[in-house]
Amino acid sequence: MSVHLHWFLPTGGDGRTLVDRHAYTDGGIRRDRITPVSGVRAPDIEYLAQIAKAAEQLGFEAVLTPTGTWCEDAWLTTVALTQVTERLKFLVAFRPGVISPVLAAQMAATYQRISRGRLLLNVVTGGDSTEQRRFGDSLDHDRRYARTDEFLQVVRGVWGGKPFDFQGEHYQIEGGLTALPPDPLPQIFFGGSSPAAGPVAARNVDVYLTWGEPPEQVRQKIEWIRGLAEKEGRTVRFGIRLHTISRDSSKEAWATAGRLLDDLAPETIASAQQALGKSESVGQQRMLALHGGSRDKLEISPNLWAGVGLVRGGAGTALVGSHAEVADRIEEYHALGVEHFVLSGYPHLEEAYWFGEGVRPELAARGLLDAGRPPLDGVPAANGRPASAPGGAPLLVAGGR
Repeated sequence: MSVHLHWFLPTGGDGRTLVDRHAYTDGGIRRDRITPVSGVRAPDIEYLAQIAKAAEQLGFEAVLTPTGTWCEDAWLTTVALTQVTERLKFLVAFRPGVISPVLAAQMAATYQRISRGRLLLNVVTGGDSTEQRRFGDSLDHDRRYARTDEFLQVVRGVWGGKPFDFQGEHYQIEGGLTALPPDPLPQIFFGGSSPAAGPVAARNVDVYLTWGEPPEQVRQKIEWIRGLAEKEGRTVRFGIRLHTISRDSSKEAWATAGRLLDDLAPETIASAQQALGKSESVGQQRMLALHGGSRDKLEISPNLWAGVGLVRGGAGTALVGSHAEVADRIEEYHALGVEHFVLSGYPHLEEAYWFGEGVRPELAARGLLDAGRPPLDGVPAANGRPASAPGGAPLLVAGGR
């Protein structure tokens, strides 16, 4: 079981601190409404292309692109980036409650043909009712997961290549199909920590994705989902979503984490914690419980730092340490059964290089990466290029992060 490394596309804006993105009065979408703050980077296509190309060249398999009000649309942004990359895959986050499952299946099929098979799907059920209502979705938490269950059954059904009928509480489909099913079928990633989420994962998904909790808590989640999947006669793989601060020495890495923390005013943390505390997401509440809103004792497990979660919704922990120490922690999670590591860091361009040039060689030396495969192998080259050629806001942030 090899490690699969993925990076992140900050389509809501990027910067050198944890709060830079919040300097955008409208989420960073309009360049003429940016509050002047040093180091803020708008999520324009040129900057995102820099990150995508760097991720490809550094050997990341895919990049996760979030979904929500304060982000650019993940489908449109990433399909544009397929044209400036060669082999990088795109883990597109989307919410099943705001799109027809048959249309989503059709979009995925088209995407696979445009990108030459580089689509992965991250299904985000949603844990914030305010955000859901913004998109016209008024279902409560558990009913959203019940709808996701039906949604994924329909998507897989219409990918079967023949008319598919479905009668459920949320969807009634007659003769649904995609004229040309996607080839290959995109892997489906999904996360959720509530009792309503577990059966959905067990019945439908390829990869269950958890936020970066301490190893013992991750082990318990894996056993929970694995047991549910076995009852369904299925096998589910596992992934984890983490930030990273990796440096040539442990001292340098922790100093960088400290500087990120120094930029956070007490009122900023308090405001963020108040907003995040209203989330219906069980996973979000688990993230908040790791630090309790306090700056004290943020190293909650060796090299696992909860400082990011003081102001950021979603993934709130970072692996902090020397390149070897970060590799140690990845190896520890891998031993529990985690294959996919979806990583990020501030700023995303520079941190991709710190990890790709520092930690990735450590993992390769330990035999955790596919032996003999160059970083960009695995997806056919385009435009006649050889197979080895590289390709040339609000505090409560969006889903799929």
